[in-house]
Amino acid sequence: MKKFFKNYKQTFILLASLIVGCLVGLILKEKAMILNPFGELFMNLMFVLIVPLIFLTVCTSIAKIKTPKRVGKLLSTIVMVFLLTSVVALVIGLATTLLVPLVKTDSYSVVMEQTSEVTDNTLELNILERTVSAISTNDFYKLLSKENLISLVLFAILVGVAINKTGEDGKRFLEFLESANTVILKLIDLCFLYAPIGLGCYFASLIGTYGESIATGFLKTFIIYLMVSILFYFIIYSLYAYFSGGKKGFKLFWKTILPPTATSIATCSSAASIPINIKSAKEMGIPDDIAETTIPLGTSFHKDGSIIGSVFKIMFLVYLFGLDIYNFSTFSKIIGTAFLANLLVTAVPVGGGTISEMLILTLMGFPVSALPILTIIATIIDAPATMLNVVGDTSSSMLVTRVLHGKNWCNQKNKEL
Repeated sequence: MKKFFKNYKQTFILLASLIVGCLVGLILKEKAMILNPFGELFMNLMFVLIVPLIFLTVCTSIAKIKTPKRVGKLLSTIVMVFLLTSVVALVIGLATTLLVPLVKTDSYSVVMEQTSEVTDNTLELNILERTVSAISTNDFYKLLSKENLISLVLFAILVGVAINKTGEDGKRFLEFLESANTVILKLIDLCFLYAPIGLGCYFASLIGTYGESIATGFLKTFIIYLMVSILFYFIIYSLYAYFSGGKKGFKLFWKTILPPTATSIATCSSAASIPINIKSAKEMGIPDDIAETTIPLGTSFHKDGSIIGSVFKIMFLVYLFGLDIYNFSTFSKIIGTAFLANLLVTAVPVGGGTISEMLILTLMGFPVSALPILTIIATIIDAPATMLNVVGDTSSSMLVTRVLHGKNWCNQKNKEL
C-alpha cells in the first residue's frame, strides 16, 4: 500500500489541486480569472520544453532500435496485430463518444471563435500545399517552434535513422543526445512540481469563465472512460485470449494476467510493467522471442488505453469547440490524429502524453491554450489507460503466437521455433 501511494503521489496531488481549483472557480466565478497568469506560467514552461523533448525523445528512440529476432515474419505479424487491435480500440472509443457527448457546447462561443481563426487560415491552401506546409519548413530555425510540430517529428526520425545507419561513428552523438534527453526529462519532472499550482489555477479560471458544465464534462469523461476500460478489459481481452488459444488460452490468460494488471495500476507506468508482463506472457507458454519482442515494442507503439484516451481527448475538444463531427474531413482527421497521437504517448507516469497532446492540437487546428484541458483529461484517466496499455500488450503477444504457431500453441512444450 505504501508503494502504491508513493507511485501515485503526484497523481493524487494533481487531482486534489483540480478539485480545489474547481471549487474556487465555482465560488469566485469570473473573479477566478485573476489566477489565470499562474496557469499560463505552467503552460509557458511546457511550451518551452516541448521542442527539445520531442526531438530528443523521438530521435534517440529511433537511433537505438536494434534488429529483433525473426525480423521478417515476426515483425510483420506484430505490426499487423498492433494495427488490428488498435483499430478495435479506436472504434470502441469513437462509438462511445459519438453516442455520449462528453461536454456541452452551448457556453463556448468565445472558444469557438478562436478555433475558427486557427482553422480558417488553412482553408485557402489546397491539400498538397497544406501537406507540404505541415511536414516541412524552409529554414532550420523554424523547426525550433511548437507551430511546426510535425516537421520536427519527421526531422527527428530522419536524424535517428541517420545515427542508426552510421554505426560506431554515430555512437558518441547518440550518447550526447541520450544524456540531453535525460536532462530534459528531469527538467520536466522539476517543472511538474509546479503543476498542482499551475493546473489548479488554470482550472479555477476555466470553471470561473465557462461555468460548472465543463467541470461536469471532466467528471463525465472520467466515468465513461472508466466504464469503457472495465468492459474492454473483461470482454475484449477475453475474446482475444479465446481466439488465440481457445478455452485453454482463455484460462491461461486469466490465470496469469493479474500480476501485470496490478503492477500497471500500482505504478501507472507501462515501462515499469514490462518485466512482470514478459514473465506472465512466458508463463502462458508464449515463446520467449515473441514475448521479449512484442511487449517492449508494444510499450512504445501499441497502447489500447492511450488510443481510446486520445479519442476521448479529441472528442472532448470537438464538442467543446462545436465542430461538425459528421463532416467527412473532420471525422477522418479525428481518426488519423488519434492513431498518430497514440504513437507519441511515452510509457511514463503523469506527463507522458504531452507530446501527443500537442500533436492533437496541431493536427486538429485547436489553439495551444487548450493544452491544459488535455493534461487534465490525461491525469484523470491515467490509471485505467495504463492498465489497458499493459494488458493489451500481453493479449497481443498471444495473438502473435496464434498466427505464428497455430491454434494449438498452448499445448506445445517447446518454446522455440
